[in-house]
Amino acid sequence: MRAVVQVASTAHVEVGGEITGRLDSPGLVILLGVTHDDDQATARKVAQKIWQLRILEDETSAASINAPLLVISQFTLYGSVRKGRRPSWSNAAPGPVSEPLYEYFVAYLRELGASVQTGAFGAMMNVSLTNTGPFTMIVDSADLP
Repeated sequence: MRAVVQVASTAHVEVGGEITGRLDSPGLVILLGVTHDDDQATARKVAQKIWQLRILEDETSAASINAPLLVISQFTLYGSVRKGRRPSWSNAAPGPVSEPLYEYFVAYLRELGASVQTGAFGAMMNVSLTNTGPFTMIVDSADLP
């Protein structure tokens, strides 16, 4: 599982001209990609890491100040440009595998106490955000103990 985590003062995601999720106050925008060998244990590990990361103002975590989260599915995080000019998506898990894990990731963050809004899985989305800092991190389950 791979996540791009951005600290944002504001953000929203639109699907078909409708806003499906937003940050009403400063928080984190999480772009989440799922690969073939991910499972619920992986989702819990990545969710806990992001929720507890001390990356907000004054080295606080989203958990410590109850900062909101906006989670957006993004299979392109597992795109490969190693060969040729057209990206390969073979490392991204297919929708029937990744959608339940994406939903589980969101549900688990809520179980941890997070206020979470989302995009729409598999939809063409327009994401707008004001990245604070700018501060962006990549959290990859392959790098976690």
